[in-house]
Amino acid sequence: MTYYIRHILARITTHVILLAFSALALFPVIIVAMNSLKPRREIFRSPYSLPNPIDWSGYDTVFQESNFVRYFGNSIFVTGTTIVLVLLISVMAAYALAEYRFKFSSVIALYFLAGIMIPLRLGTISLLDTIKAMGLYDNLWALILIYTAMGLPVAIFILTDFIKLLPHELIDAARVDGASELRILFQIIAPLLRPALGSVAVFNILVWNDLWFPLIFIQTDKLQTVTLGVSKFVGQYKINYSAMLAALTMAIVPMLVMYIIFSRQLIRGLTAGVSK
Repeated sequence: MTYYIRHILARITTHVILLAFSALALFPVIIVAMNSLKPRREIFRSPYSLPNPIDWSGYDTVFQESNFVRYFGNSIFVTGTTIVLVLLISVMAAYALAEYRFKFSSVIALYFLAGIMIPLRLGTISLLDTIKAMGLYDNLWALILIYTAMGLPVAIFILTDFIKLLPHELIDAARVDGASELRILFQIIAPLLRPALGSVAVFNILVWNDLWFPLIFIQTDKLQTVTLGVSKFVGQYKINYSAMLAALTMAIVPMLVMYIIFSRQLIRGLTAGVSK
């Protein structure tokens, strides 16, 4: 009986801690969403109160005085294409590093690990020269290529370890049956990597929030991303807080949706990594 009571108390304590942490993490998001429905004066007078009455002027400003819908589409295109490229390239690279042993395999693995330790922003000037030489300046593909390069080291590191955990007998049996390496990779290995792929996808969703590279590589208004579009409401002498908070609220929604979709895969992937 004592053990049962301790078990119940432990579970209650765990859930209380998790709920408290969730409330702490969601509190800034809720505050931003509530204040986006208030006029400027109410934001500073009572930032923690519910909007009464609800004021939609911030959202009207966002849609009438900016190309927010286009910014939103640009961010979806950049983030979605980046995730697809990172998953595709990292799966193939991780399979090669985990399955094949050749002379420079360790050197290549260390090369990818170096990408985790060295922030890509340190090479911004060199990247700018390279992007201009490629004719991709003021082009969304410049952001996609840079974000893909940023996401590959971590993705390859995660997927390589997961592939090494898979039973090698599956690969040997497929080869005996005459399956090609590409078929083995995409029909046998890739479906077993769903937790790891979900984790990689969640990590790369964070490029949605990046401001540094769009600010440097994008000049045309119709090519700007959501985060760069939000900065338009921050002037040198005046800040439109209602519009800025409204834009931030709408920018948060895709991140929450994507996390909800991939949360189970993320948890499974992290749990498998801890077990290893």
